[in-house]
Amino acid sequence: MPAVSCPPPLALLRPPYASLDVVERGRAQLLRDGTRPGSALVWNMTAGIRPQDVPVAARRPGGLCLIVVLPPSERLPTEPEVTRIMATVRPHSILPYHEEPSVDELSWCLRRPPEDLGVEITEYLAWRGLSVDRDTARLIRRTIDASAELRSIAGLARSVYMSRRALGRRFLTRGLPVPSHWLHFARVLRAAIRLQNSDESALSIAYELGYPDAFSLSNQMLRLVGHRPTVARECLGWEWLLEAWLRREADRGGLAPDYTHRLLDDVGPPLRAEPGRPNPGKVARRVGRGRIPG
Repeated sequence: MPAVSCPPPLALLRPPYASLDVVERGRAQLLRDGTRPGSALVWNMTAGIRPQDVPVAARRPGGLCLIVVLPPSERLPTEPEVTRIMATVRPHSILPYHEEPSVDELSWCLRRPPEDLGVEITEYLAWRGLSVDRDTARLIRRTIDASAELRSIAGLARSVYMSRRALGRRFLTRGLPVPSHWLHFARVLRAAIRLQNSDESALSIAYELGYPDAFSLSNQMLRLVGHRPTVARECLGWEWLLEAWLRREADRGGLAPDYTHRLLDDVGPPLRAEPGRPNPGKVARRVGRGRIPG
């Protein structure tokens, strides 16, 4: 009986999402081919977890999403080991064992809206080495959450029970972009996620998010992340947009020097996403989050 072939352990999924490109040269190949907007690294563990793949996934370039396909139960390591690995690599989606997901199924996972955008963003910052204290992380999350309704920094300050000056000082002393920049970015990020998950026009989405017209949304998105809504719709996922915004903030002096160095030199995230022991609850929330619809 012929041996059953397994899909490649590591592959790149890139626009226009027609096929997977096998990754054979590790991080060097990801730096060369995986930095295009809307790209994802697919880690298929069907044949088991190879130790050499862990650092490649953990130190992938910023903005490159990770989709993990777990192995069958008989090849799955112990739960603590899986939790440790997932906390280290910070995947966008974790799929239960699936013989060989199609490109369309993986693309669906990539465009899937986050369950909690604020939490996802602060976890991404920690993975990229931009760790902040708990209170500041909470303020970032509140800002992201408030962006669905609020349009001004004055309204944001009232919602967190702080003066505008105190709120701005908190972000500046932590080496982060000012609150108004977070608010404006979160609004265009919400627009991009809507564009990817609906057939609505840019004009309709712009109105719903408080922009006077599609032209205003397009100009704001171009200013903040360097891309128009047409690109945001075609290039799936949200992490590449966050990375693009952070890099533009770094270019303009909006980030502390050590944060700027990590982003612009792409020295790679640390092998542990966060100091201390991994939180099983965070990992558990991701398992099945990208489950393929039947």
